[in-house]
Amino acid sequence: MIEAPEVLCRIESGVGCITLNRPKALHALTLGMCEAMIAALLSWKADDAVRCVLIDHSGERGFCAGGDIRMLAESGAGDGTAARLFFHTEYRLNHLLFVYPKPVIAVMDGVTMGGGVGLSLPASVSIATERTTFAMPETGIGLFPDVGGGWFLPRLPGRAGLWLALTGARIKAADCCALGIATHYMPSDKVAAFKAALLAHPDALAGALATCVEDAGHPPLAAHQADIDRLFDGDSVETILDHLLVDGGEWATAQLATLATKSPQTLKVAFRQLAHGAALADFADNMVMEYRIGARVVAMHDFLEGVRAVIIDKDNAPRWSPPTVAEVQDAVLDDIFAPLPADQEWTPLT
Repeated sequence: MIEAPEVLCRIESGVGCITLNRPKALHALTLGMCEAMIAALLSWKADDAVRCVLIDHSGERGFCAGGDIRMLAESGAGDGTAARLFFHTEYRLNHLLFVYPKPVIAVMDGVTMGGGVGLSLPASVSIATERTTFAMPETGIGLFPDVGGGWFLPRLPGRAGLWLALTGARIKAADCCALGIATHYMPSDKVAAFKAALLAHPDALAGALATCVEDAGHPPLAAHQADIDRLFDGDSVETILDHLLVDGGEWATAQLATLATKSPQTLKVAFRQLAHGAALADFADNMVMEYRIGARVVAMHDFLEGVRAVIIDKDNAPRWSPPTVAEVQDAVLDDIFAPLPADQEWTPLT
């Protein structure tokens, strides 16, 4: 039996089509998938026959749930070579999409987390449907909100990006549109018509969108935006925890309970990552930072323990080290963010 390719890349009627094709794994990215997408994008970049690029997925279960976490953990427990190669390649794909000279359309129809965020946020057009669930849940497994999270999240309205990064909160289409995570809302039963219209007139993206997009409706997060901006403001994770504790309201208490389940070390990594990312002027510099973090945390206790607890044993009882935010030492964070040897740093495609 011949297995289907994990990603399908082809040109149809002037559109470069990339279809994620690992439905049983919710299209979680592998190294081979990233390499195939890079190769296609590079070949289409100077091809005048390709007017735009469309990224979607097969089946109905989700757009992309992340990356190959088990592989990363297995590699991190060893010499880390495979994990670093995956991050290096995936981040090159993220950067290529960010700087791509042709319109890129990502259809976020379903679960969009981790690696899926790295495909959709750099896109010129990102379409959410009623089936979209967006999240960056990495703090719950001792990882960090990578694939450009350090760039995109602090640039969302108010403190929403930091709230998403620290809590791993899941949001739906209306909130995605309100925050600018999605540029458009489209009912899932209109996606096929949109694709057909785009294929019929690949130079008329705006027209294809106009016939299918709708109002996403009222964003539920609007009721809490003021709380997010007030309570997630501060110069440290400790300050945020203090704000939530002093507030004592139902919503604040729920956030405290959520944060108590996350890796303390990763909370502080994510906080520093977003603070640094907000100050950067070049997306490539952000990816350099994130690769330094990824190359190190993938071999650290909290990531290996988080994967064990959440993905392998599924006991959802990770034993974080250190167990509290107060015990996370700045020196450890400094080491995580420090430059790598010059020949090991991340570089964009040339």
